[in-house]
Amino acid sequence: MTYKAEFNIHNRLRLRHASLAVIGTGYVGLPVLMEFSRYFDVIGYDIDRSVIERARERLGSSVRLSESEQILDEASFFIVTVATPIDGNKKPDLIQLKNATASVGRHLKRGSYVVFESTVYPGCTEAVCIPILEKESGLKAGDDFKVGYSPERINPGDKSHTFANTVKVVSASDPLALDEISKVYSTVVTAGVSRASSIKVAEASKIVENIQRSVNIALMNELHRLFHHMGIDFSEVREMAATKWNFGNYRPGLVGGHCIPVDPYYLLSEASKMGIDIPVTRSGCIVNDSMASFIAETIYGILSVRDAQTLPKVLIMGITYKPDTDDIRNSQAAEIYRLLNNESAEVDVTDPCANPDKVYKDFGISLVDTQRGPYDIIIVAVGHKQYAGFDDSYFRSISKSEKSVLVDIGCRYKGKIKSIGYLGI
Repeated sequence: MTYKAEFNIHNRLRLRHASLAVIGTGYVGLPVLMEFSRYFDVIGYDIDRSVIERARERLGSSVRLSESEQILDEASFFIVTVATPIDGNKKPDLIQLKNATASVGRHLKRGSYVVFESTVYPGCTEAVCIPILEKESGLKAGDDFKVGYSPERINPGDKSHTFANTVKVVSASDPLALDEISKVYSTVVTAGVSRASSIKVAEASKIVENIQRSVNIALMNELHRLFHHMGIDFSEVREMAATKWNFGNYRPGLVGGHCIPVDPYYLLSEASKMGIDIPVTRSGCIVNDSMASFIAETIYGILSVRDAQTLPKVLIMGITYKPDTDDIRNSQAAEIYRLLNNESAEVDVTDPCANPDKVYKDFGISLVDTQRGPYDIIIVAVGHKQYAGFDDSYFRSISKSEKSVLVDIGCRYKGKIKSIGYLGI
């Protein structure tokens, strides 16, 4: 077999002479699996049986799925989509990525391709992942197998910006690999691919996407807190400012999920190793991370003026990190629960989208199916579509009195609440 034919992976996949494997079949991997299965022979691998079962429910028998690593023997094109979280010290936690890379390495053969989609700091793929692949396989990157990086852009719950219709950044360690990887992704991504000049550029682009949002949201959070203390309605301030054509209409609020509260810390960690301070990025993280504390402290202030003889009752509506998804990763609503519960408030949490077992496993919170009011404070933390029709009469019906307060994170009910107190964030 000639060098060119051996690495002509796109044609082999197209003719189903080779299989594509997705490692990690969760929020990122599942949509990747679904799209590629329309065109190629596809394999899904995850060490978590429950994740595999959930993928099987969505995909049926159209895709081979397994929690057994041996299934990777059947693949020649590997896409790694495992999570890259941070640890308790806000440092990159690469254990899942390293383990997944080692699993792939044990099943590499000459002519294979490995593409990483997991978010990492610039340089991680080449400095951390490639050495693991070479060690586990006994093969040489570039000569025996090819490596690429294509940052994931999956937005859980978003039906408008899908894997197929969102431009895909692709990169590789050499021009041949870049051509082949681009062809593979172009088969499924109708919006097209954008070729980065290096793997480091592609890695950095993902970090920058989310740091930009983090910093802009942090600015809005900071200004909201200031104007709150000044007695000024910041939502109206934003409305007025937005009448100018070049105003960036970011909103204050809770930052959760797998990207914005995590990715900036990957760059902060690398900058620290180099002795470089990036204060804007660092400050944005500090502001966003403290937003749950600000909301809890604001609620403490409301409750402190009450002459209640019993523990105050609080309802938190929504614990996922964003509307209309079951994703609870880095949920700031869960942090609000913890802070209020520690202050001896009686707190109920309800969410029509979250998996109750997962919520209890991750946070120790038992979701309630029906409200057990009446409540002193009602916090709408997430704007699920199931909440869209709620009005003043509904919130009054679950409130203790006209002195109760609706804390509306997102200002979805602004101007509609008359019979109880209202605080928009």
